[in-house]
Amino acid sequence: MTIARRPLLLAWVASGLTASVALAQRKPPETAPATFSMAKEYREIQASALRSQRTLLLSFADSMPERFYRDKVTEAQRDFANQLYHIARGSGFIASFWLTATPRPVAADDSVKAVGSKAGLKAYINQEYDFLDGLMKSQTDADRDLRVQFFGGTMIPKWQIWDELNQHAWWTAGQVVANFRKHGMAPPSFLFF
Repeated sequence: MTIARRPLLLAWVASGLTASVALAQRKPPETAPATFSMAKEYREIQASALRSQRTLLLSFADSMPERFYRDKVTEAQRDFANQLYHIARGSGFIASFWLTATPRPVAADDSVKAVGSKAGLKAYINQEYDFLDGLMKSQTDADRDLRVQFFGGTMIPKWQIWDELNQHAWWTAGQVVANFRKHGMAPPSFLFF
């Protein structure tokens, strides 16, 4: 090694040691307290997302003829009505389990009533989104900042659960577009333009 390169090597080793010491002293993210609070404006953004989800699911339920509610595009997919039920039920269950002290029980015949008719599905969607709206409004800022162990053991603040529910709803709802296309129907109009 040339003498000219030796200071570069020493600097590189020193910077690596400094970074290693800094990382070793840092608390892991899952035990670190919240360093900021989500602004009230962000709660309204999340509440708006809930309203959009409800509107979308109800427009899907209204637009699909009831005779196709139990139809699937592929064998592995849930049928149309069960896909919408899954979004509403999943959001309500996850929110009650991770955001409240007492998860809501599931009635054995909830899914049978919900997927059996257009009226039943719309009533169920409204029931779950009424619950979600109420929970969003009643959740304190301090509670929103509490960190909980979510799926896979990841520690996240409770406010982030609302974002995860939103992503799940849109991702799952997008799959039912194929149900409309299968029957030569256009899905309901996209909400934002």
